[in-house]
Amino acid sequence: MKKYSCHKISEGCAEAEAIVSKDHIMFYLMNPETGEVIEKAHDLEGRSVAKKVLIFPGGKGSSVVQADGLYQLKMNQNMPAAMIVQYPETVLVSSAIIMEVPMVDKVDPAFYEDVKDGDRIRVDADNGIIEIV
Repeated sequence: MKKYSCHKISEGCAEAEAIVSKDHIMFYLMNPETGEVIEKAHDLEGRSVAKKVLIFPGGKGSSVVQADGLYQLKMNQNMPAAMIVQYPETVLVSSAIIMEVPMVDKVDPAFYEDVKDGDRIRVDADNGIIEIV
C-alpha cells in the first residue's frame, strides 16, 4: 500500500476504483442516469465516473453547466466517490463542497506516475492522505 500527501479542498473520505482522465472534464456532458461521459472525443467517452475516484486535470465550461452537471449526477446517485484534481477552479471547488464530494489537490507528483485506471484508491481528504490500496 502506497501513501501520498495531498491538500484538502472538500472534506470527507472515500474508497473506490480509480478512473483517470488526461482531459479536462465538463460535468454537464455526462449522462446523469449512468454517470457516463458523453462528450465526443473525450478520453473517458463512454465510461462512467459514478461511484469512482475521479482523477483529472480540471474542469471546463461555464459555472452554470459545471454546477448543474454535478447536481444532476448527485440527484441520480452517480457522483464520483471522490475527486483528485490538478488545477481546481472556483466553480469546481464550490460545487464539490456543496455536493459534499471529497476533493483534494496538490498531490505528491509520484502519485500521478504510480496510479493506474482501475486501481483501488482511498482518499482521506480530512487527513491529507491518498492511498493506492
